[in-house]
Amino acid sequence: MTKEELKNIINNWSNNITFKEEGSEYLIVEVQPNELREISQKLKDNNDTAFDYLFMVTGVDFGKELGVIYHLESTTKKHMIEMVVKTSDRENPNIDTISDIWSAAYYNESEVYDFFGIKFNGHKNLRRIFLDKNWIGWPLRKDYKDEFNMLTR
Repeated sequence: MTKEELKNIINNWSNNITFKEEGSEYLIVEVQPNELREISQKLKDNNDTAFDYLFMVTGVDFGKELGVIYHLESTTKKHMIEMVVKTSDRENPNIDTISDIWSAAYYNESEVYDFFGIKFNGHKNLRRIFLDKNWIGWPLRKDYKDEFNMLTR
């Protein structure tokens, strides 16, 4: 399925979805946080899209916003997209979990939480998985200051 065909199908699901195609191998679908779960379920269940494989979850500090990029593939239809969700709340960033829709998101969401501090509402066991539980801060945020890093001295 082409990017344009995917775009036409997904665009019918919400008036709040935006698309980007420039400079990317995949169609980039940006969804609003309050529609993430609904759109995710449709992407997986719709026979035309059939995104049955979540192969990567990436946290991003966009500057004013924090976000998550979900990389999805349909193993039967042979197409891929990137689904982006952002929050402007840097003090208490919350996005709903999709780990019950794609189980691969379970540990990936914990990794994003660990490094960016984005909390995933409804996640069954959100916790630090790489950094010590007593670590202070979110080291992959652009505004993070590491007072103990020898390179910054």
